[in-house]
Amino acid sequence: MQAFLDTLLGDAAGLERQLGYLAGMVVFGAVVVFGFVLPFAGIVTWAERRIWARIQSRVGPNRVGPFGFLQWLADGVKNILKEDIIPTVADRPLFRFAPYVVMVGFVGAFVCVPFSGDLIIADLNIGILYITAVTSLVVVGILMAGWSSNNRWSLLGGIRAATQIISYEIPASLAIFPAVLLSGTLSMQGIIGEQGAAPWQWHMFHSPFTLLGFGLFFTAALAEGNRTPFDLAEAESELVAGFATEYSGMRSTLFFMAEWGNLYVIGALVTTLYLGGWQVPQFTYNPVLMNLAQVGVFMGKSLACVFFMIWLRATLPRVRVDQLMAMCWKYMVPLAMLSVLGTATMMVALPNGSHTLRMATFAVVVGVVIRFAFKVRFHLKRARKLDYTSLSPGASQGLSS
Repeated sequence: MQAFLDTLLGDAAGLERQLGYLAGMVVFGAVVVFGFVLPFAGIVTWAERRIWARIQSRVGPNRVGPFGFLQWLADGVKNILKEDIIPTVADRPLFRFAPYVVMVGFVGAFVCVPFSGDLIIADLNIGILYITAVTSLVVVGILMAGWSSNNRWSLLGGIRAATQIISYEIPASLAIFPAVLLSGTLSMQGIIGEQGAAPWQWHMFHSPFTLLGFGLFFTAALAEGNRTPFDLAEAESELVAGFATEYSGMRSTLFFMAEWGNLYVIGALVTTLYLGGWQVPQFTYNPVLMNLAQVGVFMGKSLACVFFMIWLRATLPRVRVDQLMAMCWKYMVPLAMLSVLGTATMMVALPNGSHTLRMATFAVVVGVVIRFAFKVRFHLKRARKLDYTSLSPGASQGLSS
């Protein structure tokens, strides 16, 4: 009898610890969603417009708050106060519900985002599979929005968006496999754990095949996220505003919050799969300091990816629909399969990897980046020189003053 009571009390204590852990994860998840995800989606709108302005030599937000930083908050208040209009002929239940389905698909991805070695809402053993599945809800929400609006332009935009996202999910999913093969796990933390803090220890530089997988995944994620040059679902010159044409007020804002917030999801996935995640050298045994450093490294890498995506949007033109689909099926899918097969072959031929091959791949990428930086520097100098020499002497003197 005593043994039975001890077992029962032990089970009760274990259950209490599990409930406490779950309660802590729920609180952490709420902090992540309401303290980081939603404000981040708004702040990105300000950062994006400021970066566009610098790249394209024009004025960005500069009135509301210092450097126009509070413009995103002003826009949010404006959209909350705007009238929520539902077309008379629309399917009202689906029309109302569609933005929330899109937001669930976006916010649900943060369940498995590993901010550090300990800060993760749920370290699922199928974490990357869960993220690819839950983000597919966005397609359902977009189709619901296009169909329920009872507008031909909205329907066409919804179908176009669904076709684009579903098509590019194939090369994106295939491009995940090289990192999964190298790690031997679908867990996000497990994938990061198989990489090192040094750049040449990242999956990206394991071989030319993983470098190819990195490029393919990043490109396919841009297309899935409806980012330039693949933002065809809401091409203003062709579809007015695509699937969101009939939406107004806060419901319209939810679609764009998911798009802007999705930038961080893409950056986090790229960082986890190919850029070493939160890995930092072991500089202390204090868990708090280590986690803070890991969060800083992970955020830095993810935000660098976000900046690059904004940079692309400010510089590249939109492609045509036929070019978009041809690029996916004719080029990216075969190349993604080559990346998977090549990585598997390299693992069989070199079970322990090749340090020489890693360093060679790393050196090639560094060389390309340095060459690109010098080209950018050259063109910036040339642009400044032309700005002054092309003006009349009086205008040039006034500009310099």
